[in-house]
Amino acid sequence: MSISAKDVMNLRNKTGLAMMECKKALQEANGNVDEAETLLRKKLKGKMETKSDRVAGEGRVEVAVSDDGSSAALVKVKAETDFTAKNEKFIDAVKKIAELALNCDSGSVEPTDEMKEIIDDLRISTGENISIDQIEMFTGEAGQTHYGFYVHHDGKTGSLVEAQGDVDGEVLRQLAMHVTAVMPRPLGLTSDDIPAELVEKERKFRIEQAVESGKPQEIAEKMVEGGMKKFFSEVALLEQAFVMDPSKAVRDMIGGAQLSNFRRWQVGEAE
Repeated sequence: MSISAKDVMNLRNKTGLAMMECKKALQEANGNVDEAETLLRKKLKGKMETKSDRVAGEGRVEVAVSDDGSSAALVKVKAETDFTAKNEKFIDAVKKIAELALNCDSGSVEPTDEMKEIIDDLRISTGENISIDQIEMFTGEAGQTHYGFYVHHDGKTGSLVEAQGDVDGEVLRQLAMHVTAVMPRPLGLTSDDIPAELVEKERKFRIEQAVESGKPQEIAEKMVEGGMKKFFSEVALLEQAFVMDPSKAVRDMIGGAQLSNFRRWQVGEAE
């Protein structure tokens, strides 16, 4: 049967595939565009699965917050090339996955069938190994829990902060920017949240430094104590100097509210 150029172009726009592939699918589907799209999906999904071992070092981080502001979702999707990661269709797809995640339970989220279908569409249209790297859902109490987030302009880094109590939304956004930009990166909210093995490693290093300096025991102990305080002020979020005003600590920015959680995700980094 005769296949119109308009139908071929329509199918190409929907799938992102080559004109000849679209025309063949339409011929097989007797001109039915929807059936042709289904045929392409079935054929090419299998082909895409064989590419799952290819390195996907690019991608995008995205955040979605519920209408009442009491829940938020953080998503990271991987792609093979920066070109694809910056493509409008890819960006919209990652945002859609983040919005879908708002309907999931708190904690680490397994991709739903609808999310997997979005990824399959991207795999078919780009020919790349695209996959959901991580999804995490946060849920609080309406009117009490608030979220601030920031995604860097290139989409490769995103941060989320969670607070309890009365706090300005712009302040939370600035704190999310702080988490994204500050170096060293925060490892916990307070010194108690820093992983014990890291604390022990740092303490051991400072003890060795003090011993090698030849200082008396009493002075060496004070050196270690002072050094650990400095360490905690650098890696505990609430103790860090606020990047936009280093004269203040992060804890000074939230008034009577309480920071209860944060995340910083970056493409190419394991969490």
